[in-house]
Amino acid sequence: MKQAILALGLAALAASLAPAPAGAHCQVPCGIYDDAARVAHMYEDAATIEKGMQAMAELAGKNDPQSQNQLMRWVMTKEDHAGDIMTTIAEYFLAQRVKPVAAGTADFAAYQRKLVEHHAVLVAAMKCKQNSDVQYVAQLRAALDAIAGYYPPAEHDH
Repeated sequence: MKQAILALGLAALAASLAPAPAGAHCQVPCGIYDDAARVAHMYEDAATIEKGMQAMAELAGKNDPQSQNQLMRWVMTKEDHAGDIMTTIAEYFLAQRVKPVAAGTADFAAYQRKLVEHHAVLVAAMKCKQNSDVQYVAQLRAALDAIAGYYPPAEHDH
């Protein structure tokens, strides 16, 4: 009996020390949402993408190893931040925050508009991944502007 209790205790200790997997917030109904913070973070991602594109343009044509290294790092950074936006839109906003509305109801047109506007952010982020021209960041910001009004900052009592 003591061995079973000891084994259970060790198993519980091991489980508590194991690193928790990181993931998008939050696919369990925790009730802790900060939609405006996620929108703000996507604007930060857009700024990083733009800075990356500008740095890439400055480094283009330079053949020294340091410039090539920096160019590759900016490409990867641009890709990562565009991917982060895509994940946030798909896994957080479209999967959890844009609630389905039945066709034929009074709110269906507004629901369709939200879907189109959120999809536009997804596509604009994809275009930023595929390209290096800052015009795509302007399109991304315009798409973010279109959804930002749905998620005003909330007053928190933390």
